[in-house]
Amino acid sequence: MSTTRSVTVSRRGILAAGGAVGIGALLAACGSEKGAAGANGGAKGGPWSFTDDRRKKVSLDHTPQHIVAFTGTAAALHDFGINEQIVGVFGPTELKNGKPDPQAGDLDISKVTILGNAYDQFNVEKYAGLSPDLLITNMYEPGALWFVPDDSKDKITGLARSVAITSARVPLLTIIERYAELAKSLGADLKAKKVTDAKARFEKAAAALRKAAKSHPVKVLACSGSADLFYASNPGINADLMYFKSLGVDLIVPDHLDKGGYFESLSWENADKYRADVLLLDNRTATLQPKDLAAKPSWAKLPAVKAGQVTPWSSEPRFSYAGAAPLLESLTKAIEGARKVS
Repeated sequence: MSTTRSVTVSRRGILAAGGAVGIGALLAACGSEKGAAGANGGAKGGPWSFTDDRRKKVSLDHTPQHIVAFTGTAAALHDFGINEQIVGVFGPTELKNGKPDPQAGDLDISKVTILGNAYDQFNVEKYAGLSPDLLITNMYEPGALWFVPDDSKDKITGLARSVAITSARVPLLTIIERYAELAKSLGADLKAKKVTDAKARFEKAAAALRKAAKSHPVKVLACSGSADLFYASNPGINADLMYFKSLGVDLIVPDHLDKGGYFESLSWENADKYRADVLLLDNRTATLQPKDLAAKPSWAKLPAVKAGQVTPWSSEPRFSYAGAAPLLESLTKAIEGARKVS
């Protein structure tokens, strides 16, 4: 099993099959288009470079003007003020009803080209047609580009340089600061009111969560549900959970982690292995939600479920102050309103 594919499985996404097909001579054709874009971009700020979390220094003769990014990555950069440069996205972007996927945040999805709405749906031909300067995505495992399919990875990375930002095993705030650094290199004004207001809200929310965790000591389990399995997530590897724990939240640590370390897989018969007062339930569109889980007897019997102490968990957070502040506020509210039931 390849690195990217194994990471995908370890992150619990229910990923669609399919993917881009070979594009042959289109790669060469795109090369000439990229050259033209680079010449135009050279007048907009001169040489550009950034050292990503693979410790690779990415250098161009101009600040990137045609950026393609994983949806959550694009949304985070948008929060920091990178807008017109983002021309394409890949990953969960649009719901079946046409509304933006939660991972899109405040990104206007009508103004970007969607290259694929699920894993293995990355359209390489559309990507080439955007004359990309730079591809940006998360990195949950060393060297693995999140949502860049293995089958077409070489073609994709051959069309433009790439930047990867570590998205696990370090606390949430550390990743947000890296995104801020990247956004600044791309031309964002980190002193803009939109950014400073979001940072102030985040800091206030962090202080409130710390206070709530101390005054309302309840046990919290971050979890996810599928048809056959109940997943207990590890606060020692998920960036947001690491940060919540650093603020004093009593997060349960599973004792028998699956390969990769992100969670412990439990049969539904054993879903009550960890006695939690509050459940943080993965709210991604590919996972089961409370209405879907209601028919499972073992779910209904969980103390937190019976007490109505289940709150949504954005298990793939948006790495910006604007994206993370509501997550802190939501957890604070859940903890403040919870009582011990385990």
